[in-house]
Amino acid sequence: MSRVAVAAIGENLDQSVAEIFSYFGGLTSLLGGRKTAFVKVNAIDFKPYCYTDPAVTAAVVRSLRAAGASRVYVMDNCTQGNFTRLVFRVSGLGKAAKEAGGIPLFLDEGRQVEVRLPKLGYAVRVSAWVRDRLIEGREENFYLSLPKLKTHSMAKVTLGVKNQYGLIMQKDRMRDHNWNLHRKLAEIYAVVKPHFTLIEGLYACNHGHYSTTALADRCVERLGVLLGGEDTLAVDAVGADLMGIKPDDVEHLKLAAEDGGGTIDLDRIEVIGDRERFRRNYSHDLLPIYPDDVPIVEGRERCCREGCNLNIRMVLQTLFLDFNGRGGFTICMGKGLDPEQLSRIEGRVLLVGDCAVEEAYHNLVNRLGKKSVKTSRGCNNLRDDLARLTALMKVSPLKMVPLPPWESAALLLNARLHRTTARITPLLPR
Repeated sequence: MSRVAVAAIGENLDQSVAEIFSYFGGLTSLLGGRKTAFVKVNAIDFKPYCYTDPAVTAAVVRSLRAAGASRVYVMDNCTQGNFTRLVFRVSGLGKAAKEAGGIPLFLDEGRQVEVRLPKLGYAVRVSAWVRDRLIEGREENFYLSLPKLKTHSMAKVTLGVKNQYGLIMQKDRMRDHNWNLHRKLAEIYAVVKPHFTLIEGLYACNHGHYSTTALADRCVERLGVLLGGEDTLAVDAVGADLMGIKPDDVEHLKLAAEDGGGTIDLDRIEVIGDRERFRRNYSHDLLPIYPDDVPIVEGRERCCREGCNLNIRMVLQTLFLDFNGRGGFTICMGKGLDPEQLSRIEGRVLLVGDCAVEEAYHNLVNRLGKKSVKTSRGCNNLRDDLARLTALMKVSPLKMVPLPPWESAALLLNARLHRTTARITPLLPR
């Protein structure tokens, strides 16, 4: 049977982290003499509560150093519209890693190489660090995944398996970020597996993975739990179960288990510790709070929640609630748009995704004019979604960063000098 340990987070974070590892022979045993360790945090963005807690990250780094690792890299490649160097600065992850003796590693910078996804049959690009150290050098390097306990509007949960989506380049995340996202997540897990997965649940996130600050009181709970194990799928299964989500209902976990990557059968998982005190009943659905003056037209044949649909709703909600974004425009997305609904559209309109653009662009441009019709091509094109919506809603991207503009500019210049591949939102509306 796979084993998953569950423990409460106490006042001493180092002891809490050590308790999880103690059920697996201790961290020295898990390292197995390896001197280099890689810790993959969830650094999707710097919005409060959406990233792995810096204090827990520091405790893990200290534990690895104490167990014999001479080099501990703390790494990620953030979401589109941003760049990792900035996320590490604002979130405090970079400072926490350094103070604990770790080395920040920005996977969107430097040389990128291809790795092939076995069943999908195409290649995605990853940092050379990922291929050389985590895939080809798996035996020589210790890889620990450190995700946050969160639901996810598109994937139901974002735990150990989903955390690895940050290993691939931002541009390559767009392909199959639709109904086929679940297979892609399982494929990435088949290519590279952590030696250990430790889920941080100091705060747990309900109603999606990217809750707005305005809704934090309804979407974020201080839970104070850690759970970990060597079988990432088993850890994810217990994490999903704690949030009231059946592991079998999480498609990417189900597919990865069918591929032989581990077990999600709770009857075949030995859970060490008192999980009942942490059990909740969360929802992966976004709270339906959007501007009243932004009608949303969805395709009747297809409108993937894993792609255009929930991605644009998430950005719309964030700009509306957290940055006082204005409405007064229409959003169209999906395949099979109703011609009658399209004929009633007036004013500005945003077409999201290739399906909607191919169906409605020329019709709307001929009727409304080119200046009134904005587009965001591709599946889950978060950079362009953010660029179009900030312009339509009169929100300055610069004001979304809680740093002086000169510091943001300096970080961006440094990232550019290190050849960042991040798909960064333009600073000027377009």
